[in-house]
Amino acid sequence: MMATTTRPIAAEWDANPSPEAPTSPDTMKESGLSASFISEMILRTIYARGPMVGRDLGQFLCLPFKIIQQPLRYLKDEKCIQIDGGDLVGEVSYRFSLTEFGRKRAVDAMEQCAYIGPAPVPLEDYVEQCYRQSVTGLQCYPEALRLPFGHLVLKEDMFNAIGPAIISGRSVFIYGPPGNGKTAMARAIGEFMNTAGGSIYVPHAFIADGNIVTVYDPSLHTTDDTPTEFGDEADAVVRRLLNTGATDSRWVRIRRPVIVTGGELDLPMLDLRYNAEANFYQAPIHFKANGGVFLIDDFGRQLCSPKELLNRWILPLEDRHDFLTVSSGKKFQVPFEQLIIFSTNLDPKDLVDDAFLRRIRHKVAILAPTREVYDKIFANICKKLGMNFDATAVDYVYERYYNRGRSPRASDCRDLLETVQSICRYRRQHVHLTRDLMIEASASFIAEFA
Repeated sequence: MMATTTRPIAAEWDANPSPEAPTSPDTMKESGLSASFISEMILRTIYARGPMVGRDLGQFLCLPFKIIQQPLRYLKDEKCIQIDGGDLVGEVSYRFSLTEFGRKRAVDAMEQCAYIGPAPVPLEDYVEQCYRQSVTGLQCYPEALRLPFGHLVLKEDMFNAIGPAIISGRSVFIYGPPGNGKTAMARAIGEFMNTAGGSIYVPHAFIADGNIVTVYDPSLHTTDDTPTEFGDEADAVVRRLLNTGATDSRWVRIRRPVIVTGGELDLPMLDLRYNAEANFYQAPIHFKANGGVFLIDDFGRQLCSPKELLNRWILPLEDRHDFLTVSSGKKFQVPFEQLIIFSTNLDPKDLVDDAFLRRIRHKVAILAPTREVYDKIFANICKKLGMNFDATAVDYVYERYYNRGRSPRASDCRDLLETVQSICRYRRQHVHLTRDLMIEASASFIAEFA
């Protein structure tokens, strides 16, 4: 047994490069959207936000102005919009508003679909980008992996089992008794993916067979502010609006997502969420983890049974694609491109059958710590809390509890020492550790479970 140590990343190690950014469309055909679809988005946008300058309208829809220029002219010819003013720069500076007839057309468009925001990308473009930024085959070396695991005390063989699991991109099953760091390990894997896995791109939304599905979720996705274009922000805006070669702003550059779910998970969360009033969809929670990590914590305690989850995911885990179903009943195929981590303190044999375990490529057992590992964890927590290490305090919990049948837990170190800290503060004493304080703390924390 040994503790992992934090070492500088080797000079020869390169972080995973980010995939090539989607290029801004130069024509309407390249955008994957029809003139009528863009026209309806323009009507809904002006209806909801009021009169808008052409430049601002293009920015809001995340489309170059030259692509919305033709639909704007069409709507003007159809007497749906009017020009309230502008300057000599041209149509990009015109201020557009709805006519009375245009307002009626906008209400009709809102009844069909009330989505307002960045224009969606075609499903085909989303699928292609997903496979460009696959989790399979990411670079992962011990020197880099030790950084997010530096706060954990692990056996070396256990640590060395994690890297190949990340590189494979296949699912991981982490199991063992409670309180020994399963969730901490899973989150450390997520931190590695989040910080060293390179940035990826997700669309605000995509369109499949006329159905809009939103993907980017600011509550789950962390944007990567690393510049992708040269020049200042104003120049970048001009390029996006008028020129070619810029990044398609319908896409958001994010860190590889790490999405955690626990006992609240149920099967409806794995399907499209339909907004019946607005007539568009929100992608399911695991779908938003594409390109990153989806952690199912406390597996076996979900609102759905392990068998139900197995039946839902047995093919996606094998084939790396899933199917989403819209309200009409039509299905379309989407990537299932993520590192799935199952973490449980229940006996795996009581949860899943051999068919399911076969599809989970990597199994990592997190067992109770040995005395050597326990001492190292205990000493680390003492240092973190600014407390002296007292070996007699550790001797006591072994003599009183662990040697009498209670299995030691790595989390006991933190819980016991934080209890000692609270006792000291309550008594207005300097925070310190003694055998007597450990007797008092353990009586409060452990005795009822002895």
